[in-house]
Amino acid sequence: MATICPGVRPRLRGRSKFIRLPLAAAIHLAFCAPAFAADAEQSAPPTQPSEEKPTASLESVTVTAQKRTENAQAVPLSIDVLSTDKLSEMNVNSMTDYVKMLPSVSIQSTAPGFSQIYMRGVASGSNGNHSGPSPSVGVYLDEEPITTIQGALDLHIYDVARVEALAGPQGTLYGASSQAGTIRIITNKPDPSAFAASVSTEINSVSHGTLGYVTEGFVNIPLSEKAALRVVGWDEHDGGYVDNVLGARTYPTSGITADNASRVHDAYNESWLRGARAALKLDLNDDWSITPTIMGQSQHNGGSYAFDPKIGDLKVSHGYAEWQEDRWVQSALTVQGKIGNFDLVYAFAHLNRSDWTDSDYSDYSFWYDTLSGYGKYITDNNGNYINPGQHIHGVDGYAKTSHELRINSPKDQRFRFVAGLYLDHQSHRISQDYIIDGLATATSVTGWPNTLWLTKQHRVDDSSAVFGEVSYDITDNLTGTLGARFFHTENSLRGFFGFSEGYSSHTGEAACFSDYKFDGAPCTNLDKKTTQSDHVGKGNLTYKFDADKMIYATWSEGFRPGGINRRGSQPPYVADFLTNYEFGWKTEWLDHRLRWNGAVFQEDWKDFQFAYLGANGLTEIHNANKAQIRGFESNLTWAATYNLTLTAGISLLKSKLEADYCGFLDETGKPATVCTPGTINPQTGDPVDGPQAPKGTQLPLTAKQKANLSARYVFDAFGGEGYFQAAGFVEGRRRTDLRTLENGLIGDMPGYASFDLSAGLKKNAWAFDVYIKNAFDSRGELNRFAECATSVCVQPAGSQYANVFGQYYVVPIQPRTIGLRVTRNFD
Repeated sequence: MATICPGVRPRLRGRSKFIRLPLAAAIHLAFCAPAFAADAEQSAPPTQPSEEKPTASLESVTVTAQKRTENAQAVPLSIDVLSTDKLSEMNVNSMTDYVKMLPSVSIQSTAPGFSQIYMRGVASGSNGNHSGPSPSVGVYLDEEPITTIQGALDLHIYDVARVEALAGPQGTLYGASSQAGTIRIITNKPDPSAFAASVSTEINSVSHGTLGYVTEGFVNIPLSEKAALRVVGWDEHDGGYVDNVLGARTYPTSGITADNASRVHDAYNESWLRGARAALKLDLNDDWSITPTIMGQSQHNGGSYAFDPKIGDLKVSHGYAEWQEDRWVQSALTVQGKIGNFDLVYAFAHLNRSDWTDSDYSDYSFWYDTLSGYGKYITDNNGNYINPGQHIHGVDGYAKTSHELRINSPKDQRFRFVAGLYLDHQSHRISQDYIIDGLATATSVTGWPNTLWLTKQHRVDDSSAVFGEVSYDITDNLTGTLGARFFHTENSLRGFFGFSEGYSSHTGEAACFSDYKFDGAPCTNLDKKTTQSDHVGKGNLTYKFDADKMIYATWSEGFRPGGINRRGSQPPYVADFLTNYEFGWKTEWLDHRLRWNGAVFQEDWKDFQFAYLGANGLTEIHNANKAQIRGFESNLTWAATYNLTLTAGISLLKSKLEADYCGFLDETGKPATVCTPGTINPQTGDPVDGPQAPKGTQLPLTAKQKANLSARYVFDAFGGEGYFQAAGFVEGRRRTDLRTLENGLIGDMPGYASFDLSAGLKKNAWAFDVYIKNAFDSRGELNRFAECATSVCVQPAGSQYANVFGQYYVVPIQPRTIGLRVTRNFD
């Protein structure tokens, strides 16, 4: 024993163990002191040894990306994982917070709760409209999907075990809306073994704006040896930073001048967020458990999160009420058990989501009046001109129910598989009321006073699938995997859209074919449905050099279902497919102190769906033939010393159209790729000026490069653990539109860099943190858009309207925000 203890080198994995060092040292000395004394009696006293430092090492990360529990380093998939500690260290509260840490992920946002996510550059420039195409990235909360047609839920990130970002098509295991990738948010589960609780409160201040706060907490209550309840809650207020300043505009036709004096307000885009989650875990026996969960959240956003660059930095001048309300509740049930050696999982979820919005739409009125004299039709009942400015009241109701039943064979067998059945039903009721105050009864939609345009539609998306993957260890080092998903999808859209007969003689009420008053609309003028059955596949070969290093090659496919255009006169759009070819590696070096993963890939996107605002500001969805994305992505984590950890991630992309985008279908119903000037558009009979986007055009919304770098240093301080942390984020220039003309008018989103700084102290049950997000107040852009069709609201230089046009909006990243947080843990 005397020769063993002096050589002991405690290897404590992760910084979370650092505060245990004094205890470990005490135990070490208690057991080894007699041995040192014995050695001292047998030899001369040696030179006093220096205190040994614990060995730096990276903790292993567990994921369920392949629907079985595995070490992330053993999964042959490009995956970024943000652990509980990482989410806390980086002060992550929302979707925009965690997306900036994922190099393969980009985001297009109009306001908190209303964002579209893209992965690996698979983005066509969709405006994120509620009746647009299905998202290309699936988002899951535990086992259940939380992606609606509007986009994914932007849930408050707290008491979350990890966020997994699975890059590339996940069509076989996750189906539609996981065409380009999947993001999984895994919550902490009830634990019957011990009581635990925590409460945290934060106050923050945003530059150019107001104060905010966050209060959040959880409690884990064991009810018995086999049951536990976990309850989580949060209350957040974000300060505003966009000012609605005084302004006026004169409408050319009527000469009426309208101002916004009654709406002037500094920092009017404040946000309030409240939510809760409750989960109950019941272990029926050693093999079976059930976990019912209910989670809900309500978010109210005031004002606009975009500013008008022509008016000024973080300023707009709007004359009508603007706000958004997003409320949702999801009920879920997960049943897990064993049948023999096989694992069985049933996951059910039902989501109800309701959105209410009021927004200023007077840009549309002003520019159409300027170009085409729209204002001459806008009068009161006496025929007098009135202010033609429009404002929109919208209500969207979503309901989504999903079922998944799957079985997994033992993962330690040479031959193993996962197989399952999936079914979901999604309903979306759309109500959009375009209001002009005082509008003549004859011009208003029948039964809807002051309404120039009305949309009352019901969209239903159904899907069912059989899926599975099989893996076989060909040798101890080489494994092969094959997978497939066979699916059937249905999309229908029915209802009413358009003007009154007093305003239009060929659209809206004039086009009705049924007197049925759909959801209170005057009649029905749209009732269409489309279906599709098809399959996608996957193949993978993985070679492990040893326990710490492997390479893999993957072919995989993803898809999005087709659907019906909200403008019923447009043809349906068909499903688009993404095929991925990928070579990747996962390695650990330096005795688990350095982790380096990466992948190179090519993705071919066929018949991809492209949505934009067409005539009357109505979304149109067309297929755009094909595109190709080539890329490299990598992440590195290095425990440089026991105290210092460095992390870095990078994504490099080259995306381009592989054929001209003409903007119409040919005689066979396929996306046209031949459209030299003078070519006749068979849908309209009119000649075209050439392709709207030529072959080789870069795809929009995703930069050619995105990267992040962070450093965290921990140290002993005041009997606890202190830390300093710095992180930088870089995102390159991004196109705003696929089409050449429109992108030239509204311009690219410029590249930007932002930096976060934080410091804190943990001692016993207390933690104190101070942070600065966007420390140098960068004005990085999350979105650029115009209220109406870009070619209307934004005129080119040299136009007679160039001095007054150019009305587009910029959604910035949040300005510099400074926060102080105090946390108290209980156990």
